Amino acid sequence: MSEIAVKIENVSKEYRLGAIGGTTLRDDLQRLKAKLLKKEDPTLRIGAKSGTLNERFLALDDISFEVHKGEAIGIIGHNGAGKSTLLKLLSRVTAPTKGTISFNGRIASMLEVGTGFHPELTGRENVYMNGAILGMSKDEITEKFDEIVKFAEMEKFIDTPVKRYSSGMYVKLAFSVAAHLDSEIMIMDEVLAVGDVNFQQKCLQKMRKVAKEEGRTILYVSHNMTTIKNLCDRCVVLKKGKIIFDGDVDEAISIYSNDFNLTSKKEYDFSQGKRIDGITNEYILQKGYLEKNTINLKEKLNFTLDINACRSDKDFLLRYVVFNSTGNTIGTAYSKFFDLKEGDNSIKFTFDTKKLVSGKYMVDLILCQYKNESQVRHDIVIKAMAFDIEESEIYYNMKWNSNGWGSIKFDDIIVGEEKNG
Repeated sequence: MSEIAVKIENVSKEYRLGAIGGTTLRDDLQRLKAKLLKKEDPTLRIGAKSGTLNERFLALDDISFEVHKGEAIGIIGHNGAGKSTLLKLLSRVTAPTKGTISFNGRIASMLEVGTGFHPELTGRENVYMNGAILGMSKDEITEKFDEIVKFAEMEKFIDTPVKRYSSGMYVKLAFSVAAHLDSEIMIMDEVLAVGDVNFQQKCLQKMRKVAKEEGRTILYVSHNMTTIKNLCDRCVVLKKGKIIFDGDVDEAISIYSNDFNLTSKKEYDFSQGKRIDGITNEYILQKGYLEKNTINLKEKLNFTLDINACRSDKDFLLRYVVFNSTGNTIGTAYSKFFDLKEGDNSIKFTFDTKKLVSGKYMVDLILCQYKNESQVRHDIVIKAMAFDIEESEIYYNMKWNSNGWGSIKFDDIIVGEEKNG
């Protein structure tokens, strides 16, 4: 058995909700200021009610497992399972309420966009600062500096203060720093979802390389089961703060998928939906309504979204990312441009599902706007809605096997010569 890199023994993490001292120092100060001014708690989720004083929440409940050197381990589970809390404990952002966590090596963590970066410093200065935090000398960082900048594709912007970076630029440089500086343990949350598709693939290839060839240890959290399957040797499934499975990746994904509440319905409230950093929250997706939550192969999916706008503006569009029942991305659709007026809006959309086979599907909703020749993401709701497509017709006397054959049914291959025109 290889050397142990991370050992977690009987770890629990408990928070006090709605009370000073229950979260981070910054949140505590914001909450205290609001309390003194008799204003609403600014740290609450949209639509949430004020927490009860001293109410307790057990985010992690007596978990134990080991990670060996050179192992790439996936950590999966539904929203609220305790994944991000676990990574914060591993990154020493916060301490466990009870239990112990021991490490054998230096840690580079990337929990959210811009973690560890000082906004007033340039990209170059932040690279050196991060290296110094890891205990590297200036000469060691300089030796790897050009490789870091090249991988991040940041040659033109490396001497720009990072406060002017887009979320994608943050991700590129932050990942490149974590991947290239001398850390034995890499801790990654699902921040790569912010980057573009090509860069995501580039990052996955790099993580595979550092795990297999350099013997570095990776702990990776994601809702994307494809990346988990491609990267990880082993997978831990969390549910309500407990480990319900630790072992084979395919089996873990099956448990995760079967545990997912895929029951489709006609109305959805997005106020408690999972959001990510790097969005403006100036235009908010509030509710969704499906005309029919179960459709057949010849129908289109019609739905309406309630959107609250801080002011009137134009050139908005909706990105609609479709996942199958195992959490794998099937495809992405974009709406045409539309305008929003200040206040509440109800916008109708139609999604053509004709190439999808029968089965259960989930969608992420991303509200974007094209402004100054760039795309601004105002709101993102993860796993916002679900819908069913009824059993497909018999095809060559065989029932379509979506698990083995995929969720897209392509047009038939032409046999023989096809005449044009």
